[in-house]
Amino acid sequence: MLAKRIIPCLDVDHGRVKKGVNFVNLQDVGDPTEIAAAYQKQGADELVFLDITATNEKRKAIVDTIEKVASQVFMPLTVGGGINNVADMMALLRAGADKTAVNSAAVRNPKLITQGAEKFGSQCIVLAIDAKFNPQTGSYQVYVNGGRQATKLDAIQWAKQGVDRGAGELLVTSMDKDGTKSGYDIELYQKLTAAVDVPVIASGGCGRLSDFSEVFDEADVDGALAASVFHFGELTISDVKQQLRDDGVIVR
Repeated sequence: MLAKRIIPCLDVDHGRVKKGVNFVNLQDVGDPTEIAAAYQKQGADELVFLDITATNEKRKAIVDTIEKVASQVFMPLTVGGGINNVADMMALLRAGADKTAVNSAAVRNPKLITQGAEKFGSQCIVLAIDAKFNPQTGSYQVYVNGGRQATKLDAIQWAKQGVDRGAGELLVTSMDKDGTKSGYDIELYQKLTAAVDVPVIASGGCGRLSDFSEVFDEADVDGALAASVFHFGELTISDVKQQLRDDGVIVR
């Protein structure tokens, strides 16, 4: 059995780490390089770095910021935001990213997933999905442009299509849970892990130590991502890993 991963997420806006609730009301948290280095000391397994305004502002991801972070941090780094083509992926991988995450651009052009997987390998291509429950349809709906724009895509079907096209991992954020600290959306991740055979990373809603154990135990995800609880010092990664060990979950 593979060890479960604990993954802090840095949402970056113009070179600063920000955090909000339900994708709005962003607060400044600090410098991405300093924060990344601190998470490495705490024992994070990976780091996800999302340029949260690049797509909406129609600009490229900040390659120079990635280079600075990668020069200080020696754990796997996944970078997303503002990736529109294979050349953008190449630039980020050269800057020090280990994986590139595509979201809005993949919805607009699903071939991008396949093109990236063919050039760099599926292990380098993460399909990021922002999903929100639609009570009218009883299903999860995909949103793009930093959660600002709804699509007609069903999140579970889109996840399956993304994997078929070559995505080696899914990073799925529950927009309903984002920043609320009310626990992960267990039902969403249960549906995802039942539908695909690649690693699934859960994102959105973590507020307590028990939330990590719950999402690993009940939804069988491969990694749990969190931001607010780590950024504001409410939990440390070592606290989380010790609790998981106590609960019988295998961690690094």
